[in-house]
Amino acid sequence: MKTLADIKKIAVLGAGTMGPGIAQIYAQGGYQVTMWTRSESTREKAKASLQSQLDTFEEEGLLTEPKDAILNRISFALTVEEAVQGADFIQETIVENRDAKVALYEQLAACVPADVIIASNTSALNIFEIVPEQLLPQQIICHWYAPPHVIPLVEVVKSEQAPQEYGEIAVELLTKCGKTAVLMKKFIRGYIINRLQQCIQGECFNLIDGGYCDAQAIDDACKASFIPRAMVLGICKRIDFGGIDMTANNIKNKSYSFPSYDTMPKCMQEHLDKGELGLKSGKGFYDYTGKDVEELKSHRDKQLFEAFALAKKFMSDPV
Repeated sequence: MKTLADIKKIAVLGAGTMGPGIAQIYAQGGYQVTMWTRSESTREKAKASLQSQLDTFEEEGLLTEPKDAILNRISFALTVEEAVQGADFIQETIVENRDAKVALYEQLAACVPADVIIASNTSALNIFEIVPEQLLPQQIICHWYAPPHVIPLVEVVKSEQAPQEYGEIAVELLTKCGKTAVLMKKFIRGYIINRLQQCIQGECFNLIDGGYCDAQAIDDACKASFIPRAMVLGICKRIDFGGIDMTANNIKNKSYSFPSYDTMPKCMQEHLDKGELGLKSGKGFYDYTGKDVEELKSHRDKQLFEAFALAKKFMSDPV
């Protein structure tokens, strides 16, 4: 069985939205990284993203070595077989499409040794129902959040057939690369944060559709209350500080009633009908007309760096 010390080379399969950021973090951790994507245009965009991301890290003083040294540890392969050759750890980040993942994992089953740890970044699919049975003893999930080079969290969960040590090795690996990795006891769709976000988003849409407030009011209220508070107390410890009896009374008294979130919210459908998809289209809940998208993303990243630096400080000295 591999240990953390055995991992020298990492293959990142997929170079779209998540791949470049994930590859950067592994390379910053000192690992040789080989990326694969079937599209030449995606490959070139990934190279540009890597350069831009590292420029921002350099500007923020977050690099401990020259960015060229990090880039030199990242290479690109034209085939899956070439990418995984000699890899000790594989991170799959391809599109959230069941057929595409089935096809990729069939390729992996034919060329990956049994002692290589394979991690999927899937958000919505149950990868353990998709991969060939022979891969289940080496299959785990390392679920990153966008932008992956900025957001510290990675949720880790292993298949039932994989040894506990594989989940622990992944946590050690990610921690070495500067991430905050949490090891889940068993798989559930959406993991931890996506499930919490879905609950919050559902009630946000209910408030907007019901005419109680607009998106700006929701965002201002969140940023001025429970979101920064959570940097100190999280969610469960906040209940302890407020009193479990108080929270229990809210449940017993049915203080709040919530609608079903099974149908498409009206406010979402209206944006979809207008082709307003958010930042990518120039409009969503907010209007980004005339604004430089890359400049906005860079500004976002710099503010996130500052926020997560404060969160890390609080996490290392908990209440």
